[in-house]
Amino acid sequence: MPRKPRVFVVGGAYHVYCRAGRGEPPFAEDATAALFVETLERVKIEHGLTILAWCLMPDHYHLVVRSGELPLWRSMRLVQGRFSKALNRRDRGFGPFWQGRCKARIIEDRKHLMQAIAYVHLNPVAGGLTDDPAHHQWSGHRQVIGRARKGLVDVDETLLVFGKRRESARRGYLAVLGQGREEGWLGAVPGGLPWWRHSRGGDEELRPDPTRPAMDWLGVAVRPAPPKADARGVARAVARELGVGVRALGGRHRGAELGRARELVMLVGVERCGLKVNDLARVIGRVPGSASRIYG
Repeated sequence: MPRKPRVFVVGGAYHVYCRAGRGEPPFAEDATAALFVETLERVKIEHGLTILAWCLMPDHYHLVVRSGELPLWRSMRLVQGRFSKALNRRDRGFGPFWQGRCKARIIEDRKHLMQAIAYVHLNPVAGGLTDDPAHHQWSGHRQVIGRARKGLVDVDETLLVFGKRRESARRGYLAVLGQGREEGWLGAVPGGLPWWRHSRGGDEELRPDPTRPAMDWLGVAVRPAPPKADARGVARAVARELGVGVRALGGRHRGAELGRARELVMLVGVERCGLKVNDLARVIGRVPGSASRIYG
C-alpha cells in the first residue's frame, strides 16, 4: 500500500526524528556523530533551514527545524541519504542505514514549540545518559544557554520563541526545561507528545501562492515572491555561489561538488522558480530523465 504524501508548509516549524535501522547504537561513536552533524550542517546551509533544537542519541536523532523554501522532506532525505553514503564509504559497508524516512510533525502554536525544544534538549536526560543536558556533547543545549559559541542552532531564533530579550529568553527557556522534567511528556515517545497528537493531518503537499510572500505559523513573511529567472540564470547563480564553473556544470565531469551543484540547480529551478525540467536539463548537460532523477 503506498504511503500517504505528507503536508509541508514553507517556513513551518517541525519536530523531526528518525532511528538507525542496523540494530546498533552508531551515534555512540564520536566520529559517526560528527559525520552526521557535518552532513546536517551542509544541508542546512544549502536549503536555508533554521535549526531551533537538535539532539543525537545513540541510535536516533531529534530536530526542531523551520523549513526553508524547499519542502522539508527533500532536505531531510538529502541529509539521511548523504550521511548513509558517507558512512558506507568510510566503513566499506552497504545497504540502508535508517529504519525508513524521517517522521515529522508541524508545530502549530508557541507553547508546543517551546515544549518541543525542551523535549529535544532533555532527551539525553530522559534516556538516562546524563542528569544535566549541558553534559551531553551532541545537542544544541549548550549553545542556547551561552556555553558554546558555534554549532547547528540558530540561537537568536530559538531564544525569540521564549522572549524578546536575550537573558530573559534564556531564563524562560530554562524554566520550560524545568517544567519538562516534571511533566509526563518528557519521557514519551513522539507519537504521544502533545504537538504530535494535535498536529494537522492531510493527504497532499501544500503549495503557497507563488505571487505572495510565504508566511510562517506566526504570520511572519519568510521569503519574498519568487524571482523571475531562466535556466541559465539559475545555473550561473548556483555556480557562482558554490565556486564551480558554469561550463563544468554542463559537461561530462563528475564529482561530489558538481553533483551537489547540479542537484541545487534542479531544486532551485523547479521548486523556487517554477522552471521546466527539460530547460534545466539542458544547462546541466543531462537528458530530462536523468535530470528528473537528480531532482528526485
